[in-house]
Amino acid sequence: MAKIKNLLSKQGYDWKFSTVGGVTRVNIEDGQDIAHLDELDQKLWTVLSCPVKGLEFDERTLTMMDTDKDGKLRANEVIAASKWLRKVLTDMDYLTEGRDSIPFSSIKQDTDEGKQVLEAARMILGKLDVKKEEISLADVKAYMDVYEEKCRAEYTAAEGEPYEPPYGEGSDDAEAAVNAVRAKVADWFMRCKLAQFDEEAMPALDVQVEKIAAISDKNLGDSVAEIADYPLARPTKEGLLPLAKTINPAWQGAMATLRSAVLDKEYPGKEAISEDEWNAVVAKIDAYTAWKAAGETAMNEAIAEQLAGHAAAIEPVERLLRYCRDFFTLLHNYVVFRDFYKRDEKFLAVFQAGKLFIDQRQCDLCIKVTDMGKQMASAGKSGIYLIYCHCVAKSGGAQMDIVAALTDGEIGGLHEGKNAIFYDRQGNDWDATVTKIVDNPISVRQAFLSPYRKFGNWVTDKITKSAEEKESKQFEEMTTKADTATTKITTKAEMDAVKDAAKGNEPKPAAPFDIAKFAGIFAAIGLAFGAIGAALGMLGSFVVAKWYNVLLLVGAVVVLISGPSMLLAWLKLRKRNLGPVLNANGWAINSNVKINTTFGATLTSMAKYPKIVAADPFAEKKMPWWQKCLIWIAILAVLFLLVFRLTQHRWVWQPKPEEPAVVEVVEEAAPVAEEAPDAVEATAIEEAPAE
Repeated sequence: MAKIKNLLSKQGYDWKFSTVGGVTRVNIEDGQDIAHLDELDQKLWTVLSCPVKGLEFDERTLTMMDTDKDGKLRANEVIAASKWLRKVLTDMDYLTEGRDSIPFSSIKQDTDEGKQVLEAARMILGKLDVKKEEISLADVKAYMDVYEEKCRAEYTAAEGEPYEPPYGEGSDDAEAAVNAVRAKVADWFMRCKLAQFDEEAMPALDVQVEKIAAISDKNLGDSVAEIADYPLARPTKEGLLPLAKTINPAWQGAMATLRSAVLDKEYPGKEAISEDEWNAVVAKIDAYTAWKAAGETAMNEAIAEQLAGHAAAIEPVERLLRYCRDFFTLLHNYVVFRDFYKRDEKFLAVFQAGKLFIDQRQCDLCIKVTDMGKQMASAGKSGIYLIYCHCVAKSGGAQMDIVAALTDGEIGGLHEGKNAIFYDRQGNDWDATVTKIVDNPISVRQAFLSPYRKFGNWVTDKITKSAEEKESKQFEEMTTKADTATTKITTKAEMDAVKDAAKGNEPKPAAPFDIAKFAGIFAAIGLAFGAIGAALGMLGSFVVAKWYNVLLLVGAVVVLISGPSMLLAWLKLRKRNLGPVLNANGWAINSNVKINTTFGATLTSMAKYPKIVAADPFAEKKMPWWQKCLIWIAILAVLFLLVFRLTQHRWVWQPKPEEPAVVEVVEEAAPVAEEAPDAVEATAIEEAPAE
C-alpha cells in the first residue's frame, strides 16, 4: 500500500492519501483524522451507506449509530458519531486502541456530554458496589442483569391475582401429562364415534391383524415406535376410555402418569371415563396454560418497559464504550477498505462471512447474500467468477445463501449442484451446495486454455450425442424388426405387392446415372482440392525455408486461437470490481473496489501436494520417457519429410489441365499437268496444338 503525501494546497485539515487496491483513498490513522472526519469531502469516501444487519460487526453498535432507525448507517450518521466523541473524549487517539473500557480521566468534564457519561458511569459502579476509576462494557452488562432480576422480583411480589392452579404445585406435571396423550385420546374417541355410526366399520377402525403379523418375527421390544401408531385402545360403541386395562402397550406408561397426576384426583376410583369427562380435564389444563402465558407475557412486557427506560439513562456510557471498541474498525471498513486489502486473519472486512472449501481450493472472499434477485441483476457487472451457494448449518438447521469469489486457478470440476463446506467467522461448519455460477475470467492463464477446453467439450458432446443417436436408432430398428416379425398382419400394400408378383409384373427400372448432372460438382471439388493443395504447398515452402519458421507457425496458430480469449480476459481482469456484489446487498459503494490479479491470488488458495517418492502399487503403467521421445521424433520426422516432398517434388495434387482442341487444316492441291515433271504431291499439315 503506497502512501502519497497530499501535495495540494487546500484550506482545512491536511489529509494524507494512499493507494489501496489500485485506487487512491484517504488515510484514517490517528485520532486527529477521526476528529476532522466532518471536513472530509464525501466524494472521497469509499462507502456512503451500509446495512445495519447481516455484517460481521456488532449489530448493537451499528444500531446506536443509526439515529433515524431506518436500518442503514449513512455517512452523516458516522460524522455525527465522530462529533459526539469529540465532545466526550479528552484524547481522540484513545479510539485507535480498540478497548472496551475507559478510565474516567479520558472523559471530558467541561462539556455536558462528558458530564452525562461520568454521572451514569459512577452510578453504575455504585449500584454494583465497585470502587474504581474506570468502567467497562462488562460492568454495564452486570448492572443490567442485576436490575432485571430486581424488576422481576418486584413484579412477582406485586402480583396478587386470585387464580389458583388446578392441581397446585403439580399443575405443571399435570399439564405435561395431558399434553403427552392429548392427540392420541382425541383419535380414540373419534374412532368410537365412527363405530357408533357404522358397526361394520369396527374391524377397519381397530388394529389390523396383518400389521401385527408383519412384525411378529421381529424383536417387538425394538418395534415400540411402530406399535405406538396403533390405536390407544380397542374402539367400543360405548365410548368409555379404559384407564388401565386393554391399553396399547406402547402407551401404558404415559396413561399411568396421566392417571396419577390428573385422573385419580378428578375421578378417583374410576376405571374408565367418557369424552365429556376428558374434555373437562383438557379445559382446566388449557385455562392454566393460558394463565401462565398471560402472566409471563405481562411480566415480560412490564420488565422490558422498565429496562428500556433504565437503559436510556445509562445509554451514554454504553455508547461511549462501544464506540471506543468499534469505531476505528468501522472507519477502516467504511471510509476506506483498509481491512479488506490488509489480508490479515485478525482484520477481515466486515462483509467477509467466512471461507468456502470447494474443489481442492479455499475461497476467502465469501459474502452473505440478502437478496438473490438483486445479486442476479448486478453481480455479473463485477467481472468476477462468482459461486453462489445455499448453506445449511450442521447444528441447529439454520440456513443462508452466500456468494464466493474465485480469483485464482482453474475452473476444474465446478458445476451447479456441487457440494462443499463453508466455515463462518466463528468456526462453525455449514453444508454448502452450489446453486448458481457467474462465469467470468479467473486469470490470463485460464483464458489461454479456455478455447481448447471449450473445443474439447464441444467435440466430446458431439461424439456423445452421435453415439447416443446411433444407439437409439439401432435399438429402434431392432424393435421395429422384432415387432414386424412377430406381427402377422399383412397390410394392403404388402398384399398388392404379392398380387403383382403373382402376375409377373416387373419392377420399375432405376433411373440411369446422369454423369452430366454431377460434372459441375466434380469440377468444384477438384478446384477445392487444388486450392487446398496450393495452400499446403505455400505453407510447406515457408516451413522449410528457415528452421525457425516452424516455431513461428506454431506461435501464430496459438495466438490466433488463444489471443482473443486472453485479450478479453486481460481487459476484464483490469476492471474486476467487488462493488456490484456489495451494492446488491444494500451497500452504497462510492468508489471502485478493485481485485487485480496480484491481490486476487491472495483471496483464493489451491491445494499443494508434496512430491511423492514411494511408488503407487495401483498406478497405471506409464510409457517410459525414452519411448515418448522416440515417438515424438518419429512424428516430427514424418511431418518434415512430408512437407519437404510436397515442396521439392510438387506432390501437391493439382487438377489435370484440359487438352486443347485439335484443328486439322487441309489445303486443296493444285491441278497437276501431265507434262510437269516437278509435280508436287498434296501434303497435309501436321496437327499442332493451338497456342
